[in-house]
Amino acid sequence: MREHIDPLHSTNPDLSRRTFIGVTAVAAGAASSMGAALAAGEDYGKPHAPIVPENDPDIRVERPTLARDDGNIDAYAAHPKNANQKTPGVVIVQHIWGVDTSIRDVVRRFAKAGYVAIAPNLFARWNPPSGDGATDYKPFSEIASKLSDDQVDKDIAAGAAWIRTRAHAQPTQRPPKVGVLGFCMGGSIALRAAVDTPTFDAAAIFYGKVRYGTSDTGPITDMALAYSDEIRMPVIGSWGGRDTSILPDDVRALDQRLKTPHDFKIYADTGHAFFDDQRKSYNAAAAQDAWARTLAWFGKYLAAAGM
Repeated sequence: MREHIDPLHSTNPDLSRRTFIGVTAVAAGAASSMGAALAAGEDYGKPHAPIVPENDPDIRVERPTLARDDGNIDAYAAHPKNANQKTPGVVIVQHIWGVDTSIRDVVRRFAKAGYVAIAPNLFARWNPPSGDGATDYKPFSEIASKLSDDQVDKDIAAGAAWIRTRAHAQPTQRPPKVGVLGFCMGGSIALRAAVDTPTFDAAAIFYGKVRYGTSDTGPITDMALAYSDEIRMPVIGSWGGRDTSILPDDVRALDQRLKTPHDFKIYADTGHAFFDDQRKSYNAAAAQDAWARTLAWFGKYLAAAGM
C-alpha cells in the first residue's frame, strides 16, 4: 500500500498561492493555543523555527536506539516531564523526507500535548541524507523503494514497544495505550498498521494512500479495499481535495466501507502534504483543523487529555 509520490508536485495547480494565503488569514483569525502557532502564516510554508523547541520546559527529548534483528535503528522521541506508567503514546511514521525537522517537531508537539511520542527512522539502514530543507525527493524515494512491509511493520512495532517498556509494561500490555500516526508514505503504513494488530489502539492517517494494488486510475475496486474489513481500531483520516496522488473518491469509498469508528475529512481547498509547515504545500486552515481533530480523537481513544 506504500507509494513513493512526489510530495511537491501532487496538488492540482488550481490551488494557487492566492488561495494559500487566503486560507492562512482565515485560520489566523480563529486559532488558539497550539492552533495559533499553526496559523502563524507568513513564517510557515518554508523552513522556520520549531513550534515546540527541544528546550521546552514541559518536555524531554530522547534519541533512543531500537533493537531489531536485522540491525538497530535510531529514533527520535519526546515525552512530558511528568509522564507516568499510564501516559499514552503515539508512534509517528515518517514521510518521504525521513525523520526531518517537520517530523521531529510533530514528535515534540505530541509530547507537549501529553503523549510519549517516537518516530523510528525507517531509512536508518541505508545512511540517508538529511531531509531538513530538502526539495529533491528522488534520493529519498530510492531508499524508500528498499523498504519491505514486514520490516517496516516491525520497526514501528518496536517504537510502540519502546513506549511501553519505558512504562515498565510488556510490548502489548495496556496501559499505556499507543496510537500510530503517519504522513504521506507513513500514512499508508499507519493505515496498514490499523489492520487487526495487537500493537496499536487507534490510528491517524494524513494523506496516506488507501487503494491497495498497482493501479491508481479508474474507479477503486472491492479488492483494493478488502483489507479494510480487517481494521479493528478507530481511525481518523485527513486528506486534500486537490490531491492528485490520492483520489478523494478513493477516500470516500473507504469511508463508506469501513465499519469501525472513524472520522474522515477531505479538505476541499488543499492538496497533498498540507500539514508540512516547513514546505510550500502547507495549508494553515486545514493543518489547524486536522491537528485539533487528531488530538481529540487520540484523547478519546487513548485516554489522554488533549491540548
